[in-house]
Amino acid sequence: MTSAKPVGFAIVGTGHIARVHAAAIAAVSGAKLRAVFSRNAATANAIGRDIGVETADSLEAILCRPDVDVVCITTPSGTHQEFAVRSLAAGKHVLCEKPLEISTARIDAMIAAAERVNRILAVVFQMRFGSGAQALKRAMDSRRFGRLALCSAYLKWWRDESYYSSSKWKGTLELDGGGALMNQGIHAVDLLQWLVGLPTQVSAQVRTRTHSIEAEDTVSAVLEYADGAIGVVEAATSCFKGMPLRIEIAGDRGFAVLENDRITQWNFADSQPDDASIRDPDASVFVGGSSNPAAIGIEGHRLIIADLKHAILSGRPPAVSGRDARNAVALIEAIYRSAHSGTSVTVGDCTVTEPTRVQL
Repeated sequence: MTSAKPVGFAIVGTGHIARVHAAAIAAVSGAKLRAVFSRNAATANAIGRDIGVETADSLEAILCRPDVDVVCITTPSGTHQEFAVRSLAAGKHVLCEKPLEISTARIDAMIAAAERVNRILAVVFQMRFGSGAQALKRAMDSRRFGRLALCSAYLKWWRDESYYSSSKWKGTLELDGGGALMNQGIHAVDLLQWLVGLPTQVSAQVRTRTHSIEAEDTVSAVLEYADGAIGVVEAATSCFKGMPLRIEIAGDRGFAVLENDRITQWNFADSQPDDASIRDPDASVFVGGSSNPAAIGIEGHRLIIADLKHAILSGRPPAVSGRDARNAVALIEAIYRSAHSGTSVTVGDCTVTEPTRVQL
């Protein structure tokens, strides 16, 4: 299916990430930003004026527009369910910032809402789209690592006190759902589970070391996989000045390290012709946000939006569906349960990982 009509987007929520969405939409041929909305009229008017787009005075004003096909939700994490369910009920597709919501129970309600109306629920996990992450995924799928031994993810970032004090929701349990793990570390958690699957057991500790917030700014968890492999998740916003997101996968036939989207280690017992190009230090990478969230570039969002546009026009699933994005939150919930109980816990049921097929 093809269409000369642009796929129309609206943005709900007008924090910094909304501007990233706006720039990414503008960079995708066949996509058009129609309107923005926020319950904070001042910020909505400011972003609308800055990017030259109409400001809606209510969510209903966006949902009744026939030229809006997709609602991008960039509000605080704990409000995603409300805006998503209302948008889906109005017949719109939804692109939601990570995390999809702050609990799997809320995520399940969103997935059910999308399936009731046969609309797409897509999620911004842009790190999956990088060339380095894609190379690592191909290596995993072709079993180049052999018998896995260690599978770990590290996100040791820095956020100064103003990052939290200037916001009413960041670092709160009600609206952020947690701290460094749920907000920032979820990128590393999602990459790890996308590559190697969910662990069966976790044992974790959390701390609030350097910030005056309700939630944690430092997490460490030990993972146990069904096949006997083990690993670690570390996530923090307490590590000056911040280091690249890092994924390490090691087995008896190979070892690889991904930093942001750059492959820094790529060693396998059986070589392949494209190994040299994968090791290329000049390969394109996403801009990371290890010390400054405003430094995050638009390329990952551009790829997500382009994928969603094609999914809508062709009737195929998006690259990252709501069901797929649920896994990361299920693992984070298990880590929090372990930390709060002081015991090893089983990762919650999250057996459905294939995206819902949408026929339009």
